[in-house]
Amino acid sequence: MMDIQDPIKTTVEEIRKVLNIENVIGEVIESEDKVMIPVTRMGMAFGAGMGEGKGTSNEGGSAAAAGGGAGIEPVAMVVVFKGQSGPEGVKMLPLKNPDPLTRAIGEVSNAIVDVMAEGRKMGMGKKHSKKHAKKAEEAKTEEKKGEPPV
Repeated sequence: MMDIQDPIKTTVEEIRKVLNIENVIGEVIESEDKVMIPVTRMGMAFGAGMGEGKGTSNEGGSAAAAGGGAGIEPVAMVVVFKGQSGPEGVKMLPLKNPDPLTRAIGEVSNAIVDVMAEGRKMGMGKKHSKKHAKKAEEAKTEEKKGEPPV
């Protein structure tokens, strides 16, 4: 009887040849003012099996098979603008219309970046966090004394 590991091993070796970072993150495209990085989605599947038995002439036999498939689809382009630092210098451009959930996640993440940038402009940061931490500690101390927090 044939060993099931042989077709599986061969299939996995072939899949490893296909799975590399260049197939998910494409070759970088560079111009004077920006760098563009293509991003793709990759899907793969494979299966293997084997069996043995006797035919109508009572002769024994065995067989094994393995197969697989893959698909690659471009989904976005990451654009990094030269000379711009921070979140303003990086944009993600989808190459197809996103589904509603993906669109909502993108809008929320953009809103968070905007709020954080606005907070930095207003001077919020480490000093602001320390001020709130001090007030929280004072409230805990007052609760231990039996006084309601301010």
